[in-house]
Amino acid sequence: MTMVFLNKEIRDGDNPDLTEERKTATFDTNKMAEVIYGSEKLARRRREISQAVSLIPELADSKPLPFLSRNEKILESTRKVTALNEHLPRLINMNDEDEAWHIHSEVIGFEGNPLALHHSLFIPPLVIQGSDEQHEKWLGRAKRREIIGCYAQTELGHGSNIRKLETTATYSLSTQEFILHTPTINALKWWPGALGKSSNHAVVVASLIIKEQNYGPHLFMVQIRDEQSHEPLPGIAVGDIGPKMAFNGADNGFLGFNNFRIPRGNLLNRHCNVEVDGTYVRPPHDKMNYAGMIRVRSRMAAEQGTFMAQALTIAVRYSAVRRQGFLENKSQEVKVLDYQTQQHRLFPAIARSYAFIFCGFETIQKYETLQNEMNSGNVSLMADLHALTSGIKSVVTYQTGEGIEQARMACGGHGYSMASYISEIYGCAIGGCTYEGENMVMLLQLARYLVKSVELAMRGKPGDLGPMVAYLAYPDIKVDLVTGPEAYVKMFQHISKRQSIKATEKFHRKMESGVSRDEAWNQCAVELTRASRLHTRLYIIETFIRRVDSIEDLSIKMVLTDLMNLHLNYELLDVASYALEDGFMSSTQMGFIKNQLYSSLEKIRPNAVSLVDSFQFSDLQLRSNLLNFLFQVLGRRDGHVYQNLFEWAKSSPLNQTEVLPSVTQYLKPMMEKAKL
Repeated sequence: MTMVFLNKEIRDGDNPDLTEERKTATFDTNKMAEVIYGSEKLARRRREISQAVSLIPELADSKPLPFLSRNEKILESTRKVTALNEHLPRLINMNDEDEAWHIHSEVIGFEGNPLALHHSLFIPPLVIQGSDEQHEKWLGRAKRREIIGCYAQTELGHGSNIRKLETTATYSLSTQEFILHTPTINALKWWPGALGKSSNHAVVVASLIIKEQNYGPHLFMVQIRDEQSHEPLPGIAVGDIGPKMAFNGADNGFLGFNNFRIPRGNLLNRHCNVEVDGTYVRPPHDKMNYAGMIRVRSRMAAEQGTFMAQALTIAVRYSAVRRQGFLENKSQEVKVLDYQTQQHRLFPAIARSYAFIFCGFETIQKYETLQNEMNSGNVSLMADLHALTSGIKSVVTYQTGEGIEQARMACGGHGYSMASYISEIYGCAIGGCTYEGENMVMLLQLARYLVKSVELAMRGKPGDLGPMVAYLAYPDIKVDLVTGPEAYVKMFQHISKRQSIKATEKFHRKMESGVSRDEAWNQCAVELTRASRLHTRLYIIETFIRRVDSIEDLSIKMVLTDLMNLHLNYELLDVASYALEDGFMSSTQMGFIKNQLYSSLEKIRPNAVSLVDSFQFSDLQLRSNLLNFLFQVLGRRDGHVYQNLFEWAKSSPLNQTEVLPSVTQYLKPMMEKAKL
């Protein structure tokens, strides 16, 4: 009789230490996957897609990736993504963005490829900002990949300050064209993925100039390379910017224009336009062109949570098979996952990864609501969501970087090896701290929203506050944390509110003393960013609680409640000084929080491996299957780490010869000379 286990990753022949961990699961990992990914269908489809991909040899890496040169990485990523495109129609629903994202991460990983941003940053602006006529002209070709595109916004000298971008698009009344120009080296477009050598089109962000009046940044569809020869068009300077911390399977590039002309119809004009006579038709909202950025930032929380979940899957599995030192039983070394320090290093990060994914899904729903409202001409939700996603983007990317680095260090010396794959995940994830808006700038954008909200509350207008900042007008009532999650929310609300008021009052005092508004803002920036972080962390906590409250399956709800309680206590402990400072939190409550945190670590320990197994990352996705020349071995599903580490080391190109040229040419002559 075959036993049925709640953890669905158990297989014959696995490392017995990992099997032992999986047998202690108190919940069904398939059902947890449904909660993580939002539905039974998507969780099931992810497994089906992973299984189908594993049966197609050409979708596997042809060589171990760490041993490839940059050119070889780009060639390999391009080979795989073009091979994948041949199989896509039968493997996924082409209209399902989640299925597309999963299969690309499954096959390509996070090393990047020339089509990654074609789908995520080139097509969406066409959809959102392009008119029906422009859709007919370009959208079909882009979706069929007749053309390859990228999104060119960031410049060598400017990034987050979009209004100071120097690339210009000057309207010519006589020819009814826009003249794109790069006036200085600082104005070169710099960093766009796939721009360097792969794309032949780009959505370019440039300052619109009509009759010497600057109307600010607008989006233009620009062909940059000949579709037959792929050579740059006259007036275009384009190339690769060189190797990076990660994403080296992609050709991030630079782009410059020398009075390059494009038709008037190349301005993406669903929401704004330039008439033949140069009349400018304004969008209904001055931030309408920011919709694309809000979309990307809305997805970043879930994406970053997934980055961290991958690193934690590797670290937790490895911690369950790595034995070192002794506790009570002196006859066998203990699993490092049994040490409280290891649990404290990893378990709060597991909680954060779940929290970020839940937060991401809720924020995506808010964006979809905004999109529907925008299509009806209502942009009232734009400012609130822009502020919210700015804060989420900053807090989540920073904490994800922290969590991944802790996961790497938790793997000891082997975590430093490229065989862990964690350094690659870190390099990809940490880029999120700067792309789509530098984190400090994002926090200060949210801070402007918070200051305006505090000012409304101070003027006795709580009814004018949005739902996410309504707490700024709530009275301060001390809470008993024993009563449950809602008390933690109120404690966090007090902390966030107090810091927002403190920063706003300091800002006002600076201006009252005669300091200019901009200089006063700069002198208060640290306090303002603290307010933004606290407000964002409060929102993440609330989304976690709402998600757990919505779950009906009792076994899933119980383990997620344990994880949520760990998150609440860990997060509150991290910011407790704010509440201790004004006496809102007592030292007794501080001790209670610590005890609850340690208790949560013990409760989660039996389910730790199953909680990361529930993400259901395949060995291919974690780059764990050495048989397919993939290169991560610490987080293998089967737990057979050490033999595969040895096999990985033997695959190094340096081991293809016993005596290296460096020895023959330099070391051996040096040693011979020393004998004389």
